[in-house]
Amino acid sequence: MELIFAAACCSVLISILLKLAKTKGFNALHMIAWNYASASLLCLLWFKPDLQHISVSHTPWLLIIALGILLPSIFLCLAKSLHHAGIINTEIAQRLSVVLSLLAAFFIFQEQFNYLKIIGIALGILAVLSILFSQQRNQKAKASSKQAMFYLVLVWFGYALIDVLLKYTTGLGIQFAVVLNLMFICAFILSLVYILFTSKTFGHAKNIIAGLGLGVLNFANIALYVKAHMLLKDTPAIVFAGMNILVVVLGACSGLMIFKEKLKLMTALGLLLGLASVICLAYTLSV
Repeated sequence: MELIFAAACCSVLISILLKLAKTKGFNALHMIAWNYASASLLCLLWFKPDLQHISVSHTPWLLIIALGILLPSIFLCLAKSLHHAGIINTEIAQRLSVVLSLLAAFFIFQEQFNYLKIIGIALGILAVLSILFSQQRNQKAKASSKQAMFYLVLVWFGYALIDVLLKYTTGLGIQFAVVLNLMFICAFILSLVYILFTSKTFGHAKNIIAGLGLGVLNFANIALYVKAHMLLKDTPAIVFAGMNILVVVLGACSGLMIFKEKLKLMTALGLLLGLASVICLAYTLSV
């Protein structure tokens, strides 16, 4: 359980750092680009993927490149959502992307559904609708509300799309570690090229250092989560539920205590529905 708690803490710390970045004068895009440098290096050292024997002809490079573009793009949307919608709503939306992943599993991968999955998906959709509705503010803040809703939806759909593409890619027979390393390397190269062309620089020293630190947390989040699944392979529901519930709860606590966010009625309802959805979906893994 310590691994799950540590992974959840890393996930929430990433959100906290991204939310603080703008107020402290850091460039989120540059941080996100350099985060993939340390993440790819740590992935190489930790998982030791067999990159030397990759089949050039059998590797789905288009999918790898698509993921390499999506990863930093959705990471940036996460940073924007944290700024406009707050850490509580963003964490709920990010975690409930699993609802869309499950719908894709049903329609694309022909996965069988039971009544608990249907209930969990329904609760998850209601939770997302609740947090989107909570962004409706007065006329003065209408533009900000629209931006908040826009980035929340992008986070919800984006993380689900990444999950579906990962499942499809690994289903082709490529090892998880190889896919992960190639994704990180591709995301780093493409992000670096983009910021070089747009800002004529690889980034200031403070952004590079902050990005490398962000990459350590990003990789630690993944590595600890995978390790927890390996150690608790007979009880995947505990890992799934523990991770998602802890991230939502810790995210809510940090939003309330650190950033003084207000817990509106619809946000609180979304939080409760989201937790209920995660519990239902986790229980389906144990039956």
